[in-house]
Parts: sequence; structure tokens; C-alpha cells
Amino acid sequence: MLDLRLIREQPAAVERALADRGGAELIKPLLAVDVERRRLVRESEELKALRNRASEAIGQARRRGEDASAEQARMREVGERIKALEEQLEAVDAELEGLLLQVPNLPDASVPAGQTEEQNVEIRRWGAPRAYGFPPKLHEEIGEGLGLMDFERAAKLSKARFTVLWGPLARLSRALADFMLDLHTREHGYTEVWVPHLVNPTTMQNNGLLPKFEDQSFKTLEPDEGRTLFLIPTAEVPVTALHTEETLPEQTLPRRYVAFTPCYRREAGTYGKDMKGMIRQHQFDKVELVKVTTPAQSPAELESMVANAEEVLKRLELPYRVVLHCAGDMGFQATKSYDLEVWLPGQGRYREISSCSDCGAFQARRAEIRYRPAAGGKVDYCHTLNGSGLAVGRTLVAVVETYQDADGGITIPPALRPYMHGLERITRGA
Repeated sequence: MLDLRLIREQPAAVERALADRGGAELIKPLLAVDVERRRLVRESEELKALRNRASEAIGQARRRGEDASAEQARMREVGERIKALEEQLEAVDAELEGLLLQVPNLPDASVPAGQTEEQNVEIRRWGAPRAYGFPPKLHEEIGEGLGLMDFERAAKLSKARFTVLWGPLARLSRALADFMLDLHTREHGYTEVWVPHLVNPTTMQNNGLLPKFEDQSFKTLEPDEGRTLFLIPTAEVPVTALHTEETLPEQTLPRRYVAFTPCYRREAGTYGKDMKGMIRQHQFDKVELVKVTTPAQSPAELESMVANAEEVLKRLELPYRVVLHCAGDMGFQATKSYDLEVWLPGQGRYREISSCSDCGAFQARRAEIRYRPAAGGKVDYCHTLNGSGLAVGRTLVAVVETYQDADGGITIPPALRPYMHGLERITRGA
């Protein structure tokens, strides 16, 4: 969340920064609640000080044998008033926190203005889309033609937006994840972690997903414990939370982590979008990159994270472009975000395959993740960053469409053949 002191001291600047993102309308109500909270705190502290002084005076009067009953009665009234103030303060604290949790992060000064994806800015492109001697097919046509991508059975098992992969395509999906993990751990310096796929509401809230995005999440209620757990929408949620309520030595930063997990999303509000194929699924696999840094480190670490994700596409020889998000198209937690968009020949356009974001201190402030400067001085909040390195399902889609052959088969990219036990092509009946 944002620093309340910043909102207090620079409300107009905060409102301007949020103009394209939404949330500016929350600032005035938030400040009004903050004023009321401070009034309640001030009155409560003054009454407590009065009660302390009166208690001492009552004690002295008793020792002198004087009647202090009137003052005692007055202090009982003061005590009741203090109790009422504390109850009001508890309610106001909850209201203030509720408002703060709804305010998105402020965009970095380098982020372009704008409200929609059409106002995002293309930064660079890599690779040229392949020319085919035949009309390229969509991945679902290729996969179903091979008998290896099964949407009908998946719908019987669950519902729409699920997929069953058979044989070589299932192996190809696993090969992609192994390839990505090996690249990031062996060459890019990330530490692999294995994390829970179910997390509690506090972890979701600290990440920035609650309360705003609860309707996008799958969750389960444990009747015996009366506790809700959420299925993770991305490994970013548990991995970012690994250092909750910790103070890290500056010399141990940046921390770079990579995790491979399934991800679960309701995709509420997307009915009619990408209903066919594997582009928008309720369950998909992803290799996630997470960094915990100092404020000074985070800009460079964001650029290197983008480069790490790009390297996956380069090794697989998949054409792509890098896009810088405008302020209004960024995720709720981000202060700056890049998308990697891979070329899909079947669709004839670029589609998102990774989003890399610097969240500044937004998540760390919620989760109380701090660092202690090596030179001494006051502890400060860390910055957190996250990015897909990559989404495995969408990478599978890109490989299937990019490497399709005229006979309906798929050529395996050279970088993946060691992970496919030397298999060079997938054909029907393979």
C-alpha cells in the first residue's frame, strides 16, 4: 500500500499520479478519515493523561484523609469516555485500512500517460515472423489434429477453459518448464524455490490481490477450522511473501527467486474472450521470477528481469516484442511494467507471454519486508519485483504455432531437444 504520510503531505500530487489509474477519488475520503482518526487519538491521549494526573491527586488526597469521591466519580466518567473513544478508533482504523487497501500503486515517472493498452509504448522487437508456404493454423487445430490436445475431455472433467495434453505434447510442456528453470538457475543466478499452492487471505492481501481481486480467485473453506485458503493465481504470491515481517541485511540483496507452479484464475469478466484453445485458462503452469531488492537496485533489476525472460524466447527462436505499459494499463501493485508479446502465426498477431513489474515498496509495506542498510542507519522497506519467465502454456502455444509443419506435425526447437530425449518432430501417432 501507499505511505499514508505521503498521501497526507502531497495529496494533490498523489491524485494527479492516479488520474489514469483510478483511485484518485479515494484520496479525499481517506484524508477525512485520517483527520478523524488523529482527532480521536488526540482526545484519547489527553483524557488518559488527565486520568493519570487525577489518580495521583486522588491518592494524595486519600493519604491526607480527604474525601475524593467526587473526583473518583468524575474519573469513572472519563474512563467510560476513553473506552468509547477506543471503540470508535478501532472502527475508524478499519475504515482507514480498507480505503488504503483500495488505492493502487503510483506510476514511476518514466511510465507513459494513458489509460488503455492502445497507449502502451513498443520498446523493441526481436526476430522476424516466419513465412509459411501454407496458411498457418491455430494451435488448437494443430493439437487436436495430432490427437494430443483434448478440450472435450477436459470440459467433462471440469468445465470450459481447461485442457488435457497427451503424450509428446505433455512431455513438451514439461520440457519447457525444465528448460526455463535450468536457464534461470544456471545462467541467470536465481534460486529455485518450491512453495505452497494454497495461501491464506493475509498473504493474498499483502500481495495486493485482496480485497480488489477476490472475484478473480478460486478459494476453499476448511469447515473444521473455519478458515479460507486461496489457490494461487501466480507463484508471485507465496514467493514474494517468503520474507514477510523480516528485516534483511542489505548485503544479502538483491534476492532472486524462481518457482514453477500451476496457477488458478477464475477469469471473471472474460466470457467470450479466448474461449477456444489454451490462451486463457482457469489452470495453467508458469515459471515465475521474483526479486527482493533495495530501492536503489530495483530499476536495474527490472531491466535484467525483462532480459532474463527475453532470453527464453531468444533460445527458442520465437519472435517477440517488448511493450512498456502506460499508467492506466498496469497491474494494481506495479509502479512500472513491461510486457513481452510473442508472435503467434495462427492468430497473426503478438500476444502477451510475460509481464515483468517493479512494485516498489507497495507489497513490502503491506508484508513488513524491510532491509537494514550496510552503512547503518534506519531500516527501510525493500522493493519487490516479479515477472513470468515464462507462462508455460502460452509458450507451448507459441512453439506449436511457430514450428508447425505443412503435414500437421510440429518440429521441436533445437533448444528443447535435449529435454525431449532427442525427439525432433511430433507427428500423429508419435
